[in-house]
Amino acid sequence: MLRLGEKIIVIADSLEQNLPIGGYGYIIAYDRNNDNVFDYVVRVPKDNKHYYVPASDIELEEVLLHQQADQVEREALIDFALATKNEELFRKIMNGETNGQQEVERDKDVQSTEDFIKQIGLKAWI
Repeated sequence: MLRLGEKIIVIADSLEQNLPIGGYGYIIAYDRNNDNVFDYVVRVPKDNKHYYVPASDIELEEVLLHQQADQVEREALIDFALATKNEELFRKIMNGETNGQQEVERDKDVQSTEDFIKQIGLKAWI
């Protein structure tokens, strides 16, 4: 549950109330009525209005800024990987692979010399 006075941004208008999507506002009250679909009362200074909104229609400004920063960072890493022709970095960013997964796959493919000689010996008998 969000605290009173926190700065939020309207991200959706699921109940078609003509909310200012992308606009900011402040939480000024909770709607504690269990029979009501609305969770918060939000003050939007630009419109000089109060809106009753469900929790799914609003998001904290900090969270949205953090998501946007992560998106910009990811795009910059993709551009760097393409500019330097670093295929490993590009695949890691695009697929979300970690280094540990790649090392496990490499270990499965690599055989010791003794195992290789055993396999050759077995195939020679067959």
